Amino acid sequence: MNALLPRTPLPALSGPPGDRLEVVSAWDADTPYQSWRPQALVPSTFRPATAPRVYAVVNQKGGAGKTTTTVELAAAWAAAGLRVRVIDADDQEAALSEWLLPQYPEGAVRHSLRSVFFDECTLLEATYPTTFENIDVVPSSLDLKRVEYDRPIGAEMALATALREEAAANGGRSPYDVTLLDAAPSLGLVTVAALTAGDEVLVPLAVGGLDLKAMAALDRTITNVRAKTNPKLGVGAVFLTAWDKSGFARQLASKVSEDYPEAPVFPIRRSVRAAEAPIAEQPVRVWAPESTAAADYGQAAGVLLPGGSV
Repeated sequence: MNALLPRTPLPALSGPPGDRLEVVSAWDADTPYQSWRPQALVPSTFRPATAPRVYAVVNQKGGAGKTTTTVELAAAWAAAGLRVRVIDADDQEAALSEWLLPQYPEGAVRHSLRSVFFDECTLLEATYPTTFENIDVVPSSLDLKRVEYDRPIGAEMALATALREEAAANGGRSPYDVTLLDAAPSLGLVTVAALTAGDEVLVPLAVGGLDLKAMAALDRTITNVRAKTNPKLGVGAVFLTAWDKSGFARQLASKVSEDYPEAPVFPIRRSVRAAEAPIAEQPVRVWAPESTAAADYGQAAGVLLPGGSV
């Protein structure tokens, strides 16, 4: 085998910079704008998840922060000691596979998510360690587009079946505490397969009107998937990425909370340094642990799955 790069422990955050997000169970529409602060909405009916858990991170519009959301939640849960797998289900730029580099054994056949769809290997055989402790990755490249073109039989159920078979081979339980599927910015066959495999959808939304329109299309797809292939699917959380204080941000948060009254809504405050992390091939909590983005994602992770707040 190759001399694999040493795996870096993911650090606990010493404390969120500035003020920690205030957690509320309902928005206060009467608070004057000047006094308004970013708040994480956690409905009183919300109950945290338990491991193992499968999340599909989906938004049909690009630039919403899907991959950043995937990486930062994975890093937060991994830092807390959970075993996390991220699956690159995006055939466009394979950003996740370039950010969390898979460590391939020397001389072995290199598998990818495409290999799983075409029954060339198991999901576990397509899973590789990254350079970070407790995070493994199923990589992808442009050849994942073949799934859309060739449409292998049963493709919509391929990931759900692979996860089920993997758990069966592991005594009935997934070998990972958390699996995160980073879907493409489209609602194609691979994204439908990710939604079919997920326990819940995590939706990153950039604070902008076009993302709100994209949310309507995604909602129709979730409804169809729930009716046809995955009746348990629900929206687990919404992340308002690149958040800053504005009247529109407040309106968007209110609209999302009305549409998904059972789901927490987390603002992820805008951070210039967070945008540098993919180039550095590091999670934001390693590259810029003092950033608001690292703190906000860490707080959200702890709300969604106890043990992930670090």
